[in-house]
Amino acid sequence: MLKKFVTADNLKWWVLFTVIVGTFLGRLDQTIVNLALPKIISDFGITVSSAGWIATAYILANAVFVPVWGKLGDVYGQKRIYIIGFSLFIFGSILAGIAWNLSSMIGFRVIQAIAGSADYPTAMAIIAYTFKPGKERAQALGLWSSSFAAASVFGPLLGGPLIDNFGWRSVFLINLPIGILGLLLAMIFVKEGGRRFKEHSFDWWGAIALGVALSSFVLVLDKGLEWGWLSANSFLAYFVTLIFGFIFIKIEQGHHDAIVDLKFFKNKIFVNVLANNFLVFMTMMGSVFLIPIFAQTYLGYDATQTGMLFIPMAFMMVLAAPFGGSLTGKVQPRWVIMASTLVAGIGLYMFSSLDPRSSALAIIVPLGVMAFGMGFGMAQRTNIIASAVPQNEIGAASSVLALARNIAGAFGIAVFGTILQNVTNSKVLDIGRNSLINSHKVVDFQIGTSLVILKAQVAAYDQVFIIAGVMAIVGAFGAYWIKVDKVSTQTVHVE
Repeated sequence: MLKKFVTADNLKWWVLFTVIVGTFLGRLDQTIVNLALPKIISDFGITVSSAGWIATAYILANAVFVPVWGKLGDVYGQKRIYIIGFSLFIFGSILAGIAWNLSSMIGFRVIQAIAGSADYPTAMAIIAYTFKPGKERAQALGLWSSSFAAASVFGPLLGGPLIDNFGWRSVFLINLPIGILGLLLAMIFVKEGGRRFKEHSFDWWGAIALGVALSSFVLVLDKGLEWGWLSANSFLAYFVTLIFGFIFIKIEQGHHDAIVDLKFFKNKIFVNVLANNFLVFMTMMGSVFLIPIFAQTYLGYDATQTGMLFIPMAFMMVLAAPFGGSLTGKVQPRWVIMASTLVAGIGLYMFSSLDPRSSALAIIVPLGVMAFGMGFGMAQRTNIIASAVPQNEIGAASSVLALARNIAGAFGIAVFGTILQNVTNSKVLDIGRNSLINSHKVVDFQIGTSLVILKAQVAAYDQVFIIAGVMAIVGAFGAYWIKVDKVSTQTVHVE
């Protein structure tokens, strides 16, 4: 039935719509599940700390398998791997929807994460094969990138009513009908491209070494603040990361078809874009994750009201992403990326004026500025990555980009969470030394102490946003070294 609406001219846009559905569903699942955690904790009779492993297991599995899927797509075909990943995601969603205890939920979320990690590298490669290099591809990548922002907003908006009316299991089971639609669209419209079968075996030893190194690294980033960065557990994780990271590099150097081509890191364009991308996501995710906490703790908003604050952010990113793509061929990519990072940094810095008297606009406006900045540079970054490597390695290269984003987010949350804690402790001492309570009543001392802590916490939030904003603004000028000639943005180099 759909095929009667499809022509040779609009087929590529149907392909884009198809991968947008898949990306939207995967990101929607990540945001929506967090809302269900309180109900899951109640039903399973577990602690908040134990429930944290539901998220941690997902993050670990997702980070580990992104490069694996990217390479599998390059070797065996992007469409085939995309459909396998999508089918496995639907299966994992059904299992998570019928989970009966914490162990089963963690196991089923791992299945979802493994499957969901196939989306980014394969979807990006499919778009790269479908759209012509240059402006057309950049616009398509921009529209696809906007689905990330849309999912982050619609997650809370859809999740709340689903959980309230149908229970927490509905947030997993809703993936079944939407997933089947996305799967059918992929089977009908996506064409195979960039497939290269090899007689030799897949780089499993490299994948295992990388998986162990990434697992230990992401684990310590996620749990380091809880464990203590200098604790025995943290040092063990550092040691495992270094040892298996070294083993991985040695394996890749000697492998004829490595899971991550280390030649990527000799490509200055690739490295500079990767560094800029890491900086943007580290500062953005590492500081913005504090916004919902601030809104609910100090401004008195509930979860639904907090979610509403992020709606303008999504619209700004949706508007900015295709705008950035339209600049391809008109403005050098480095200037676009520099400007986008600078605007995002200004948005982050604007949060430094937050206090308990702030209005909703004090959050909405900086979020909008930051989102617009991120949005119009996103298509340029992904387009440069797709254009700077051989066509048969686009999946592997995009998986490295996705991996860098995941690690940057985890690293940023760990860094800024630690900064928040340390600055709060320091501010409590400073404010306490310079405060005087003219009363001998116990209740007045209690009120005074709580006010000192409140002032210290608010000041710590301001400090985090100042640091994040300055880092992004200074880092924006690093985009100057992303020098791409006109040919490389219009043509994909093939070995």
